[in-house]
Amino acid sequence: MAALVFSSMLAYACTDGAGKKQAETQDTAQDGSVIVMNKDMFVKDVFDYEKSKEWKYKGDKPAIIDLYADWCGPCRMTAPIMKELAKEYAGKIVIYKVNVDKEKELAALFNATSIPLFVFIPMQGEPQLFRGAADKATYKKAIDDFLLKK
Repeated sequence: MAALVFSSMLAYACTDGAGKKQAETQDTAQDGSVIVMNKDMFVKDVFDYEKSKEWKYKGDKPAIIDLYADWCGPCRMTAPIMKELAKEYAGKIVIYKVNVDKEKELAALFNATSIPLFVFIPMQGEPQLFRGAADKATYKKAIDDFLLKK
């Protein structure tokens, strides 16, 4: 997996307060669904980049953030895979999706110059970026080897 180290995300963050709106879905997906995330949810549940420059994950389970757009063909191909993985790994990981057209600040935060872009967030350590579409087996390997590694 050609994962990139999550190093320069803070350089792209802006703090103009854009993206303030109610969460579109519930904060937790105990039922194994993919959660649509906005900026407020990200700051509350993942990382408050407005208050801290040092990465500190707030979640209680490893997570994947799928940055996508409705018009993106490869994004549409990976969406059903993420839904399947959310069900298979229910209770073990959380999968979020962020529409880069609606959440431009989060897209900039991860330097999402091409999509799909997946952010794999372990409980400890730095997140890793995975650019581009892949098959289900590739994502399962990343989940098992990186997110759930004991």
